Amino acid sequence: MKPASFHYHAPTTIDEAIALLGRLASDDGRILAGGQSLVPTMAFRLARPTHLIDINAVRALARLEVGADALAIGACVRHAAFHRPVVAGPLGTLLSDVVRHIAHYPIRVRGTFCGSLAHADPASEWCLVAATLGARMIATSVRGTRAIAAGDYFSGIMTTALAEDDLLVEARLPLLPADTRFGFYEFSRRACDYAIAMALATFRLEDGAIAEPRIGIGGAEPFPRRIAEAESTLAGRAPDATAFRAAADAAADVVDPLDDIQSSADYRRDLVRAVTRRALERALA
Repeated sequence: MKPASFHYHAPTTIDEAIALLGRLASDDGRILAGGQSLVPTMAFRLARPTHLIDINAVRALARLEVGADALAIGACVRHAAFHRPVVAGPLGTLLSDVVRHIAHYPIRVRGTFCGSLAHADPASEWCLVAATLGARMIATSVRGTRAIAAGDYFSGIMTTALAEDDLLVEARLPLLPADTRFGFYEFSRRACDYAIAMALATFRLEDGAIAEPRIGIGGAEPFPRRIAEAESTLAGRAPDATAFRAAADAAADVVDPLDDIQSSADYRRDLVRAVTRRALERALA
């Protein structure tokens, strides 16, 4: 099929883009960056935007910059940018590990990091990374600029704190201490398919005990989030199989799993237990 007709706009500055969005959002104006989610839905006419605002010519949005305490990722930075570490230390390695689980190579060449956050699919790997690491999303509109913490950003299936006239210009991931360990594990029915459940774990070791644990779960619920109950079972304990099983059980106990065509809620709950344990094991490996 072919998309329904629409008006095409190609701003070259952020100010021009947000002015267009401020004027056209109420008339079903949509932002186009990578287009890997929007364009297929347009082709099937599930989405029929009246206006498309293509931000690919806005060079300022292709920024990928390491600051004193965060990695700033502009709205037009592609998934493929992370095939090699973009920052020294564990954060760069983590991003390079996770990106290879995202769809297939041609999609990673076009799709964008911030596009995934704006789309907010429950199975998005980048959404899980943002939620687990405590990213800050920078949204700009004609009303001004604001930073949204990850804990306040995701609110449901493909639902975020962005207003209809907000442009997500940047995501900021905090840099990780040099001794941070991480593990990522996801389960899908086929390689590069949507994750049915996935987990990201990070922690440090102090005198042989787990410190600053973070456990994030994605794919299993309407949106990704940290699981405080699992984290509390790990803090101060030795990183062994007993501790990892306790954290996995805690995560499985508190999630509210989706029940859909891909899997039942009970199956997803069991997967949460498995992916949490395996992510922790990878962090220790």
